[in-house]
Amino acid sequence: MDKLHQKYETLKEYLKSLESVAVAFSGGVDSTFLLKVAHDVLGESAIAVTEKSASFAAIDLEESKAFCERENIQQFFTSINQLKIPHFAKNPKDRCYFCKKATFADIYKVAKNLGLNAVCEGTNVDDEGDYRPGMRAITELGIKSPLRFARLTKQDIRTLSHELQLPTWSKPSAACLASRVPYGEPITEQKLRLIEQGEKILSALGFVQKRVRIHEGATVHESTSLHENAQNFIARIEVMPSDFEKAIANAEQIEREFKKLGFSYTALDLKGYRTGSLNETL
Repeated sequence: MDKLHQKYETLKEYLKSLESVAVAFSGGVDSTFLLKVAHDVLGESAIAVTEKSASFAAIDLEESKAFCERENIQQFFTSINQLKIPHFAKNPKDRCYFCKKATFADIYKVAKNLGLNAVCEGTNVDDEGDYRPGMRAITELGIKSPLRFARLTKQDIRTLSHELQLPTWSKPSAACLASRVPYGEPITEQKLRLIEQGEKILSALGFVQKRVRIHEGATVHESTSLHENAQNFIARIEVMPSDFEKAIANAEQIEREFKKLGFSYTALDLKGYRTGSLNETL
């Protein structure tokens, strides 16, 4: 047996040892793979719990529902008003800690009410090298990280997902919409919707891996399609360097559509897409 499939067996044995689990399910690459394997191993003793929130894009919510329906997996939903979580809206550098603490506390309640032994989430080995204050909350709450336990990397998960014929095997890496707002600049419902709609425009133009980072400028006092007396928002678009030519070719349309949303300026980041680009200021 090769090393990859040894890790896969380790994952299955670990999940089997838990006997019953609630998987925090976002519909992304990692949580989809984890949920599929957990359900394969534990059957109805593995369920999905999906948190509805302002920073969770509507398309991701619908994709999570479709997967659970297709795989005949029970999916439960919790709802949280993130903007009322202390320190979330203010957006300090450890914002993710406070959000994860509240989110996983809700998921833990669902698991406890259903008599399940554990709550699992999809952190993998590669995540250990990134700035992730939310991991502290996961540790404090006793949440299990089976992919990390099995030492599976992101590429391992994509390879195994492909073998399992999961639709997410080639899905772009994702993160909550709040991760597009620079630390220290407040998070609002308005900003989250602007980000979501901006990325929807880029998707329609064929950009697969992309981010719309939102930055504040000076206050303006004019009506726009989405808000009045709004902040002078700047969109910083990240796409793969291989897509730069496409971005330039569609620049006029992108600028026009983003202007309709309410962005005063739209810029292309010349470093291109990379995860955690806002952590570069820390």
